[in-house]
Amino acid sequence: MPNTYLQISNGSLFAGERHSIGSNVLRLMEREDWNKCYASRNCAGANSASRFLVGEVDTEVPGRALDLASGEGRNAVWLAQHGWHVTAVDFASVAIAKGVRLAARLGVAAQIKFMNADLRDYRPMGRQFDLVTVFYLQLPIVLLRPIIRRAANALAPGGVFLMVGHDCENLQRGYGGPQHPELLYTAADVVDALAGELKVEKAVRVERAVVTTEGVKRALDCMVRAIQRYP
Repeated sequence: MPNTYLQISNGSLFAGERHSIGSNVLRLMEREDWNKCYASRNCAGANSASRFLVGEVDTEVPGRALDLASGEGRNAVWLAQHGWHVTAVDFASVAIAKGVRLAARLGVAAQIKFMNADLRDYRPMGRQFDLVTVFYLQLPIVLLRPIIRRAANALAPGGVFLMVGHDCENLQRGYGGPQHPELLYTAADVVDALAGELKVEKAVRVERAVVTTEGVKRALDCMVRAIQRYP
């Protein structure tokens, strides 16, 4: 279960929404559980950036990037290595600390601002970023929608929004990822949450190879790339 989930504290959801999200799912979104996870060797994320990030951003002119649910900083560090100035936000303090160390070790600490914040509450400044990325933020869609809308609003004119997550189909036909359907979504769900704020260039299901002790497995993700078209 890579990357970051968000804490759900008492009173943060409407009663009906809390009722619709099972207690096991709520448990998966607690901050301290993810701090413990990031502190363990078994939960260490991949050392290299997501191939989807590389494939979609490699030809973009570097500017200001906002990496939401940044985890241990692998994507933020890659962006910094390629000339971007990055704000990396995650709610797990252990993950942030790992990201800080990784950036320092690779000589890009000056180009990344790490922030320990809960994305339910975090409000990025509007129209400030040339790139906003959201990778593997697996939340019930009722919680994800406002985060997606704020991410879209953070884009400067012409800026790129890129979101990748574990797809709903992965539960039955793929490998790994959350085993609770409430934490999975599709590219169509993301597009719907954008509510026409951006020009959608790509909304697809993609495959990702996962190397395991039993051989290479196939994971199914969803990916949405969109552009801020308004001046």
